[in-house]
Amino acid sequence: MSNTINSAELEQKAKWVRRETLRLHKLAPETRVASSLSDVEIFVALYYGGLLKFDPKNPRAEMRDRVIISKGHGGISLYPILADLGFFAKDQLDKIGTPESILCGIPDAVPGFETINGSLGHGLGVGSGSALALYRKGSAANVVVVMGDGELFEGSVWEAAMFAGFHKLDNLTLIVDRNKKSMLGLTREIINLDPLDEKFKAFGWETVTADGHSAAGVHATLAKLIPARNGKPKIFVAETVKGKGVPSLEADPLCHIRNLTPEQVDGLMEDHK
Repeated sequence: MSNTINSAELEQKAKWVRRETLRLHKLAPETRVASSLSDVEIFVALYYGGLLKFDPKNPRAEMRDRVIISKGHGGISLYPILADLGFFAKDQLDKIGTPESILCGIPDAVPGFETINGSLGHGLGVGSGSALALYRKGSAANVVVVMGDGELFEGSVWEAAMFAGFHKLDNLTLIVDRNKKSMLGLTREIINLDPLDEKFKAFGWETVTADGHSAAGVHATLAKLIPARNGKPKIFVAETVKGKGVPSLEADPLCHIRNLTPEQVDGLMEDHK
């Protein structure tokens, strides 16, 4: 299990992870950098905040909490965290995108990831099934699903939401990276998801909406939600900015598919020191 660190240290970790995410994008331009910058504080709070049970030397330990990264393309910011915690060797980061590395643009059988990723909209279904199975086995383990808001256009998400609510899966926590942009543009111009919290409440979920770019704030929210046992699955709608920390990405509705040049990354890393 990770050691709990204080709020200032969480924010420093978030700065480091943002820099590392940019560096990894420079090494492997196929990575989806905008999507991976919006969820940095979420991963930092989860993995450094003492919220999860895990064993880096035995990633499939039965006692572990299950973290399912449904938005796999945004999981690049988790790579440096997992390496830092010892799930795999740190030199893998420098090899990202090469035949010698286990790391690629979308996580595929990476230690610390529960699933092979790529196809979107399935994480909540996998998480709901896992949560029900753990309940029936008498396990105290939690299930956490991290999903992008564009995935909520998928009907499979709402089937899972109904299923989890009906079965009162209060060992399940969904975190929605609510950056309001998908690959095709602004979510409100494709299918308006508002009011998102009311939709989940209608299926029997407990809902919380808060800033997703305060690592300390995300930690405080999840520290209450994850262990809660009140007969309801839980959703944290994390209000985020796609491409956080990169002004040109933040302002671009199509930043999902934008790459940065090596020169741009160098300048940004200098700014984020």
